[in-house]
Order: sequence, then C-alpha cells, then structure tokens
Amino acid sequence: MAQKKEIYKEKLAQVGYWNYTEVYNMLYNWLKDHGYNLQEYNYKEKLSGGGKEIMIGWDATRKVTDYFQYKISLDWHILGMKDAEVEIDGKKEKTNKGELEIVFKGTIIKDYESRWEDKPIHKFLRGVYENYIIRTTIDEYEADIEDETKNLISDLKAFLRIPVG
Repeated sequence: MAQKKEIYKEKLAQVGYWNYTEVYNMLYNWLKDHGYNLQEYNYKEKLSGGGKEIMIGWDATRKVTDYFQYKISLDWHILGMKDAEVEIDGKKEKTNKGELEIVFKGTIIKDYESRWEDKPIHKFLRGVYENYIIRTTIDEYEADIEDETKNLISDLKAFLRIPVG
C-alpha cells in the first residue's frame, strides 16, 4: 500500500466580493499548467435564504518518478454566495459575494503503485532504501511539494488581491 505523508496544510478564507467562475478556472488552470491530473470527487450545492452553499473536493496528482507522486488536495466551502454587481473603473461587472474558504493540503505519496508490498522482504528493502539510500531525495521532494502548495496559495491570494503575509 502506498505511503502518504501530509507535508503542508493551509486554510485560505475570503469574505466579500469575488468571482466564483474566475477562481474555479484560475485554480483548475494552475493545476493543469503544472502537470497535475485533477479529479473532482465531491460537488454539493444547496440553496437557502442566505444564498448558495457549495462544497467541492479536488485531488490533483502528479507523477514525479516511478516511486514518488505529489498530491494537492483542495476542500472548498462556500457560504452565502449570491450574485452581485460591482463598479470597476466606471463599468459595472457581474461578480459574486459571500464567504470562500479553501483548505489546501500538499502530500507526498511513496510507492504509489504498491510495487514494494507483495512480499515481506520487499517491505524491509523499502525501509532500507528510504532510510539510507534516498533519504536526501525524500527531503528534497517534501520541500518541493510544500513549495508548490505555497505557490498555488500565493498565486490565488494575488488573484483575489489578498495581502500576502
């Protein structure tokens, strides 16, 4: 069985005006542009008097080597989303208003094809391989998935005009 290790987790929250379609497309395109395969495993939408509530779950994976895989998970929760209109440079533009919350998780997956699982000796050899032969490589990949997750978040903050800090 593949071994998963969550490396980085951060929650981004935005209350106010933002465009749902543009945020969705920006995140989708960022992940595709960086070589990730995206799976939307959850999409729920409820209407209430206070607006729409939307819950979305994404898992984006990218093969790094035959042994390592990166995974970035996004768990969206949108509350009270309503259509709105704002004036930008004298022009009225359609947008959305509400609460946006996205939890980002960056995970490294080792032996994602479970090739080292069929025999006890293979499990032992995997332990030796990981702890003594490729320890620095694992550290580099863990730092890399953390950086990629942080870059995605900072690009979204810039897109939403949220101060980075």
